[in-house]
Amino acid sequence: MRAVVMEEFGGPEVLRVRQVDDPAPGPGQVLVAVAYASITFVETQVRSGKGPFGRPPLPRVPGNGVGGSILAVGPEVDPALVGTVVVTTTGGEGGYAELALARAQDVVPVPAGLELKDAVALLADGRTALLLHRQAEVRPRQRVLVEAAAGGVGSLLVQLAAAEGAQVIGAARGAGKAGLVTSLGAAAYVDYSLPGWLDQVMEATGGAGVDLVFDGVGGRIGTVAVGALREGGRVSIYGVASGVEADLDEEELRRRSIAVIGLTSAPSPAMTRALIADALDLAAGGRLRPVIGQTFPLDEAAAAHRAIEARATTGKTLLVPGAHVRG
Repeated sequence: MRAVVMEEFGGPEVLRVRQVDDPAPGPGQVLVAVAYASITFVETQVRSGKGPFGRPPLPRVPGNGVGGSILAVGPEVDPALVGTVVVTTTGGEGGYAELALARAQDVVPVPAGLELKDAVALLADGRTALLLHRQAEVRPRQRVLVEAAAGGVGSLLVQLAAAEGAQVIGAARGAGKAGLVTSLGAAAYVDYSLPGWLDQVMEATGGAGVDLVFDGVGGRIGTVAVGALREGGRVSIYGVASGVEADLDEEELRRRSIAVIGLTSAPSPAMTRALIADALDLAAGGRLRPVIGQTFPLDEAAAAHRAIEARATTGKTLLVPGAHVRG
């Protein structure tokens, strides 16, 4: 099979397509013909070797999420699964390939009426957004600021909060993303590449400030965003797309009674699978719409990483290895 093999850490150019042996499913595993592979910002950080996630052993095939049909099963797995169209995590690697192995207990069937590419777009981002949304306990009439609102997770958080009746302010880089963010339910959009964007957030709330900030960017953006919180507000911290954490003054947070919430530990495998299934069901029912901004063929994995790092993407970015199944 063809797969993207990473033999060193560095820029996107270290992602090279190679011909490798087809994997064979072992006990408890399934073999998936990959139609779409999820690409995440975290994977670009791991590839660089400079992010907060360490340096895994090399060589490796990146990719922690795929969608496709099950071609074969290993021992101790129900053979009736063969032919099922599923999305699944892969255990941290192996997704950027024409074939991928996964644990049978991790696969989630794609509901009827939901396109496979949409299901893959929700595999990582959907479960993350749902978990954050539930932990934050978003309520009607709350004022919610969502950073990176045109991105994979951010675009889903906008929709989930708006569906609860919250007043959502979407923030992202560039004026060109305003139409997308407001179409997802945001009441206002601010461009945080411009000076004074915090003033625009305060203006959108009538000077009251926001009740909740979803911070997936960190750095200067996250630090400034916390300044938009009212006393007693909350900040949900779940990512560092800027490469560094927001600089938060703990004493200031205590003085203003600001609560910090978010992903304190990884969900269990059972909880992860349940979150994915819930996200797929919401999308199948038309209550959640993943934004797929761009797709790249397997040979252009490096270009996909380059576009993500350049902040030149919107919504979810998918890799298309070439297998073709429903959706």
